[in-house]
This record gives sequence, C-alpha cells and structure tokens, in this order.
Amino acid sequence: MTHRIASIPGDGIGVDVTIEARRVLDAAAAKYGFSLEWTEFDWSCERYAKTGAMMPEDGVAQLSGFDGILLGAVGFPGVADHVSLWGLLIPLRRAFQQYVNLRPVRLLPGTSSVLAGRKADELEMVIVRENSEGEYSEIGGRHNAGRPDEFVLQESVFTRVGVERIIRYAFDLARTRSRHVTSATKSNGLIHSMPYWDEIFAEVAARYPDVRAEQCHVDALAARMVQAPDRLDVVVASNLFGDILSDLAAAITGGLGMAPSGNINPSGDFPSMFEAVHGSAPDIAGQGIANPVAQILAGAMLLDHLGETVAAQAIRASVDEVLTAGETLTPDLGGTATTTSLGAAVADSLR
Repeated sequence: MTHRIASIPGDGIGVDVTIEARRVLDAAAAKYGFSLEWTEFDWSCERYAKTGAMMPEDGVAQLSGFDGILLGAVGFPGVADHVSLWGLLIPLRRAFQQYVNLRPVRLLPGTSSVLAGRKADELEMVIVRENSEGEYSEIGGRHNAGRPDEFVLQESVFTRVGVERIIRYAFDLARTRSRHVTSATKSNGLIHSMPYWDEIFAEVAARYPDVRAEQCHVDALAARMVQAPDRLDVVVASNLFGDILSDLAAAITGGLGMAPSGNINPSGDFPSMFEAVHGSAPDIAGQGIANPVAQILAGAMLLDHLGETVAAQAIRASVDEVLTAGETLTPDLGGTATTTSLGAAVADSLR
C-alpha cells in the first residue's frame, strides 16, 4: 500500500519539525509494511513575500489528488496573520470540506501540567471543533471608513447541515470513548446562533440514548477545564469557541508544543490535513531547538486517518517511551536535545 502525501512545511519552525515528523512516519511505514510517497510544496509567507500569494491559484486542484496533507506552522513577521490564514489554511479547509477540527489533548509522560496535583488520567480529552462556518465567516465589512461613525460588521453563519454533522461526529466519537459529550454554548448572550445550536444538540442527543449529553456555557466550561478537567471527555463547539477551548486544553496538558490537530473530511471525498497546534516561532527557527512532538503526533493522526492504525499507535507509544526516558528532551521540556535528536530518538524507538 502506497499513500500519496502532500507536505507543506510552511514557515519558521514548521520547516524544522516537519522534517522530523516525516522521518518518524517513514520509519513507521518501513516497519509496518506500507510506503509514503511525499510531494513537498513551498507554500508559505516567504512565497507570499515573493509572489503576493500564499499558494498558486490552482493550489486546491494540485492537492485534491493526494491521500492526505501534512501542514507545518504558517506565519512570519511582515505578513499579517489574517493574510496567511485566509490565504492558505482556511481556503484548504473549506475547499476540501474539512468540517471537523479534531484536537486530542493529553498529558504526555515526562511533562507536567500547570494544574497542581492533576494526574495524567485526569487530563485527557478531545475537542471537536466545527471547522467550516460559525463565527469565522467572510460575511461583513467595514463602513464609513475614517469618519466618526465608522463601524465594522462581522456576521456568523450557522447552518442546520453544518451544526448537525459536527455534533453527530462528536457523539459517534464518544461511543468509542467514555460515552460523554459536553456542548459549548452561550445561549444566554447570543440570542440567535447559540439557541439554534442548543436545539440541534438536543435533537442529535435524543438519537444517542447511550451517550450522556450535557451543555455548558463556554465561560463556565473554560473554568471547568481548569478546575475539574476529569469531568470532561468529548467537547463539541462552534468554530470560535472550539478554537479558544482547544488552546486552553493544550495549555493545561503540557503546552501548545505538544498538541496535534486534524482538519478532517469524514467522507473521504477530499484529503484531510494534519498539523501541530503551535505557531511558527520565527525567533527560534533554524536553531535546532524546536520541539517536534506535536508535528510527530499530527503525523500519527494522519496515519490513523489513512487506516494505518497500528503504525499510528506505535508512534504514540514511541513518543511516550522517549519522553518517559527523559534523555532526549528539547529545551522547552527541560533538556538540551536538538529538534533532530528528539525526532531521531522517536524514529529509532520504532525500529
């Protein structure tokens, strides 16, 4: 079996950690009897600076034939965040109908949580974030620019199809875990969108009598994530709420440098895309000190999605083994190892 994978290393440490993720994925492929055919694309802020575009006009068409996409961090000083985001990541998410943003978070061995006294089994959950509509809409605009009555208008879009499918995905996922789904809402403040979300959540929940369903206002849910994370397992949220909660969840389980994510098209009609949650950290790019664990775990999620579940689990086990040993840790983890040596240690653990 050969899987065709597009690699977009991006900017800054995205390039550094993608090299190591590919090293680990290739080692897993060699051990478990499949192969990965890589094609690399230089789409990045550097390309934007040279050409005025993050990717070519036919970028979506170029990627459509791949089985999956491994994306590095994107962003660099001099290029506004909304330019890099709307020039690459969001267009790919929407063109490929990657309506699920899946962010598993857990406290990894050898790392510690900012929450005192919490054990690893209390700090494991998954955020299911709606990834195609909601608050991240292009509808709106700036009006009366430069006048005293200047204003901006930003609209949210919640469709029945979009809300129902993401909530249904969360319930299906919960059936493979602890059978508990928590919905993030804010229906006491957002008079139209969140009551609509709540109604559809209740409708879907009624079809899953074996799954415990609850809804929680997003501010109270953020507090619970800090005060009682063991009471959460699968959290489903709109685009904005899911974005914020997933970063908070990563922060309490070792930091963004350890957190992977997937932009998933569940039907398989289009390629899904996997990436680390962290940014491009241009201040340390090329210095060989970036932590590649998040990108390696994003690669494991990619293999899961391709059906190579044994290899994916082996990668996670190897990461745990290396972190537990504590001999090859990057500076952010309290060690002196390089990006390359940590990646090599995980790859060697697979052999």
